[in-house]
Amino acid sequence: MSPYTRLVSGLLFPLHERLKGHDTVRALRELEASQWWPPERLEALRLARLRRLLARAGAQVPYYRRLFAEHGFDPAAVASLGDLAALPFLTKADIRAHAEALRAEDARGLARFNTGGSTGEPLVFWIGRERVTRDVAAKWRATRWWGVDIGDREIVVWGSPVEIGAQDRLRAVRDRILRTRLLPAFEMSPGRIRDYLAVIRRSRPRMLFGYPSSLDLLARAAEREGLRLDGLGIRVAFVTAERLYDEQRSRIARVFGCRVANGYGGRDAGFLAHECPEGRMHITAEDVVLELVDAAGRPVPPGEPGEVVVTHLATGDFPFIRYRTGDVAVLDDAPCPCGRGLPVLREVMGRTTDFVVARDGTVMHGLALIYVVRDLPGIERFRIEQESLERTRVLLVPGPGFEAGHVERIRAGFRQRLGEGVEIDVETVERIPPLPSGKHRYVISRVDPYAQAAA
Repeated sequence: MSPYTRLVSGLLFPLHERLKGHDTVRALRELEASQWWPPERLEALRLARLRRLLARAGAQVPYYRRLFAEHGFDPAAVASLGDLAALPFLTKADIRAHAEALRAEDARGLARFNTGGSTGEPLVFWIGRERVTRDVAAKWRATRWWGVDIGDREIVVWGSPVEIGAQDRLRAVRDRILRTRLLPAFEMSPGRIRDYLAVIRRSRPRMLFGYPSSLDLLARAAEREGLRLDGLGIRVAFVTAERLYDEQRSRIARVFGCRVANGYGGRDAGFLAHECPEGRMHITAEDVVLELVDAAGRPVPPGEPGEVVVTHLATGDFPFIRYRTGDVAVLDDAPCPCGRGLPVLREVMGRTTDFVVARDGTVMHGLALIYVVRDLPGIERFRIEQESLERTRVLLVPGPGFEAGHVERIRAGFRQRLGEGVEIDVETVERIPPLPSGKHRYVISRVDPYAQAAA
């Protein structure tokens, strides 16, 4: 660790967090100790924190005061994490309808947050200091797993506009002190991509952070231009917010000469899991109770996919209790060679909107369609949008090697998977704009796979 990194991680960043009212250093110390605990001790900690969360929700949150009364639920009687199953799920629709009633009456200093609205329905909610503190500490812990720390040079490719205004100028000063450089992912035109690659070469960062699709786009551009980026000293590329595909991981690692660490979480659900150097996704179990359920809401065993349901133990100000994320994942019951006692996700398969449904009701991952397009040469970018069981739309950005016959091959391949009578509209466009969050999604389905599976 360089002297400057030691100064930032040991003094400047802790001071920054303290001035914001966050006890992040203490939380980090706790997490760095508890990650090595045996499962029994970890479970006892989680149960104690769950009881505190439920007790406060019943006493201070109108929505849960009413819900507990309706279901005869007594927080004091909770004897195991499994007792949560007595409560109904919290959905995005519930939060939209009851946002004010979900705020704790004793909450102070809440910050308003919203999701990016990738599905066209942004979600507005509030977060207190405890939740922010715990999420920052969890991310900090996972960063250190890879031999880098706050204060090391970092390039961030993220869905953020160019900074403007006083608050953004203050953030820019903070980022310069922390040696973090933001490259906005909203508009990655060819010219801007070349500029970004030049910034990375000049900066020689120790770590990258961004959407898998954005870092992959930079990697593909560098390969086309014949730019060598594998000797810059980059140690790790942290990716999150989208599904990480195998070919993206391979290309990012090859071009930037570094390992790729996948992270899983969101503004609403929190920092949920992160990959360790052994290649396993560890759940931030000290802060979340993560359930996987099937279409009927029943728990699924390790090794089987299920929808991710989260209870965040640091959300007493605005509780997320049994929150349906819309994500699909698979649990693993095998211990990790790294020795951490944190439970493991075998795979994060994506959002429910990353799955498509054939005309006969068969549910399949969007990869079934992605492979049809990806295997054709001359396609720079694409997006697949399943609008209904009867119609799917494909947007293509053609490049060198693209042939007119590709369009019919896509139609034939999609009909083979979705059904012969399905209308497949293929459009060639100059660019595919990112979603409002800045992300790029390869597949967006407006057909609910869980509704089909339950039918």
